[in-house]
Amino acid sequence: MYEQSETQALTALYDDIWLLDGVRTPFADYTSVLSGVSPTDLGIHVARALFRRAGVPPADVGTVVAGNMAQSSFDAYYLPRHIGLYSGVPLTVPALLVHRLCGTGFEAILTAADQIALGKARLALSVGTESMSRNPVAGYTHRSGFKLGRVEFADFLWEATLDTASNQRMGDTAETLAKRYGVSREEADRFAAESFSRAVAAWDSGFHDGEIEPVTSSTFALEGYHSRGIKLPRDVERFARDEHVRPSPLAALERLRPAFAQDGVQTGGNSSAIVDGAAAVLVASGEYVRAHGLKPLARLVGGATVGVPPEVMGIGPAPAIRALLRKAGLQQSDIARFEINEAFAAQYLAVEKELALDRARVNVNGGAIAIGHPLAATGVRLTTTVARELRRAKGEFAISSACAGGGQGIAILLHHGVH
Repeated sequence: MYEQSETQALTALYDDIWLLDGVRTPFADYTSVLSGVSPTDLGIHVARALFRRAGVPPADVGTVVAGNMAQSSFDAYYLPRHIGLYSGVPLTVPALLVHRLCGTGFEAILTAADQIALGKARLALSVGTESMSRNPVAGYTHRSGFKLGRVEFADFLWEATLDTASNQRMGDTAETLAKRYGVSREEADRFAAESFSRAVAAWDSGFHDGEIEPVTSSTFALEGYHSRGIKLPRDVERFARDEHVRPSPLAALERLRPAFAQDGVQTGGNSSAIVDGAAAVLVASGEYVRAHGLKPLARLVGGATVGVPPEVMGIGPAPAIRALLRKAGLQQSDIARFEINEAFAAQYLAVEKELALDRARVNVNGGAIAIGHPLAATGVRLTTTVARELRRAKGEFAISSACAGGGQGIAILLHHGVH
């Protein structure tokens, strides 16, 4: 159905590029424990933790690529640069901000891989960070004054979900896919309940602990410059677990009202949770890996980005995954694990139906409905999670993927790797 999207995809394969390690914050519910923390400081926190975990000196980094969607602090222009500087990356190393809506975290990784493939760097720091809570209440037309009776401010977080090309909100596109692919309210709620159940089980088994760096009040010093840091609420000493992950039985989800259409399938319970958080990975050349005797998490095989009609933006992972598999010469059956962002239950289910996916291999530790979708951080989180799960499952290949507002899809292919 989306052949043109697949044939016109931006695809790339990488010969000898590696994902060294990844880490993330726990994800906090909207307006909760992390709501006072800027996305820059969340990014610094995970970057510092990543260097400690990987045993790699920040002085070796040759490029910083950071992703962030909403400018949720007054110094947001400096976000990638400050993440690099305050995590110990040399002053002389440049930093870049990337933005591909909900695919931003993937783009941060693929841009780093491109720079390494071009010989610009041997080691890259890629970070995705988002504060949904700090999205502004904004007015865009008031710099020259106010017209009588026309003082207008709007919630950026809500208004930004409206694609003014198709005049649909992102949730509306999920409802469109529900109709096209025959997704019922019951099916959407059952899938959401499964996402919560898997996430709870993964936390109880200790899986998610392996990628989490707890957040505490901290000071980030930089010699010769002003310090920055994180200050948690007075009654919180340590934030260490995804806040939205909780038992959510089907009966509770069924009681929620539709969010976007009176007879719609999408509710607040079967849509991705609105959360704050950050994630980071180190991407390295094979030369760097071997020279330092490192044991990377996975090999970065390639990536693909596609465009789809805006009104069905959520189907984006399907043609992105197909294009990537074709580029790599693989079959879908070769992929042991998938992480596909659960922007909305109906959106994920449409992708599952389009690709005839085996759900036993997808989002096995829960997805964004349960864990949350901190926009720019999501792609980094999904790629780290699926790399770790691939190792645990002793599989060969894995894919992380997501749709993106405006009608895009993006995917990353990993191999368990023997360097």
